Amino acid sequence: MMNQLKSLILAAAFLLLALPGQAQKVDVIKLPELQKRLSRPTDTTYVVNFWATWCAPCVKELPHFDQLTTTYAKQKVKVLLVSMDYASQLDKKVKPFVQKRGLKSEVVLLNETDPNTYLDKVDTKWTGALPFTIILNNAKHKRATFEQEMSAEELQKQLQAFVN
Repeated sequence: MMNQLKSLILAAAFLLLALPGQAQKVDVIKLPELQKRLSRPTDTTYVVNFWATWCAPCVKELPHFDQLTTTYAKQKVKVLLVSMDYASQLDKKVKPFVQKRGLKSEVVLLNETDPNTYLDKVDTKWTGALPFTIILNNAKHKRATFEQEMSAEELQKQLQAFVN
């Protein structure tokens, strides 16, 4: 009986360890990697949202962006959520925030501390205000930027102009 119990516990532990982790991964990236991703010559439409855990309008609109990942799962649409929190906040704030909200979209943290060195390189229209969103499709040479909070309807409407 004791051996069966041990075997059962070991089997359960093995199964738990073998399951893919439920915690959403958040990679820390630098500007050159982000630029490389945004300049890929692909016909995938990218929806890139710059946000922060401390930005109330950002937090309010995040579910709309995350819903796109599910809604457009079978289409060439990719959502990238770029956290502008400090890298030192990754484990204390960003990862728990992402996990608590169960975000399905890819999340990265942009580890750049001087806005003067990266804002223009991301987009010349970006003043640094959050939230900031870029929708782009390099194959179609289409790009739109929004330096404001977006409703679910507005986001859908803007994305439709790229997908259709």
